[in-house]
Amino acid sequence: MLSSTKGQETHSQEPDLQTWAKAQPDEAIWFRDRFTGTTMDRPGLDKLLADVRSGKISKVCVWRLDRLGRTAKGLLTLLDELQVLGVGFVSLREGFDLSTPAGRLMAGVLASVAAYETEVRKERQLAGIAKAKADGKTWGGRKTGTRVKLTTEKEVAIRQLHDQGYSIASIARTVGLTRKTIYRALGRELVGN
Repeated sequence: MLSSTKGQETHSQEPDLQTWAKAQPDEAIWFRDRFTGTTMDRPGLDKLLADVRSGKISKVCVWRLDRLGRTAKGLLTLLDELQVLGVGFVSLREGFDLSTPAGRLMAGVLASVAAYETEVRKERQLAGIAKAKADGKTWGGRKTGTRVKLTTEKEVAIRQLHDQGYSIASIARTVGLTRKTIYRALGRELVGN
């Protein structure tokens, strides 16, 4: 499972994961996300969980625990579900395996640390925004009258994601457009969404 924010690449994570995958008796199935780990609602994670729940996956391996998620509650819930389903879990960078008591303890500690780091980062961001506002700076948003354009690159990405089975809502989040625009790009009517 690889996860990075929209501007980040996953290339640095892949060599370690490929080495691990080659040492496994079964063929690895790769799940990638280009979303922040602060949300547990991501297309790649959703597909992974569907395969886990249907019994297609026997072990989940991540490069680092924060690639799976950065909220203690979300991570612990996910790790608990994996244990209940009898699915193994390995985090390469932290070096733990949920099949051991020490691994389960470490997972809980690391999930809490990841949540703490996310909260501290958010506090710093809010402090920076407050300072910028106090200094009279403004940013963000489009100028009135400007329209977001459906570029050729975004249209190609929309079709690829749709062909891979991603939902309209997740495609819209990924490319930063509305669901209505996604339907228009796919040549379909907006029906009940």
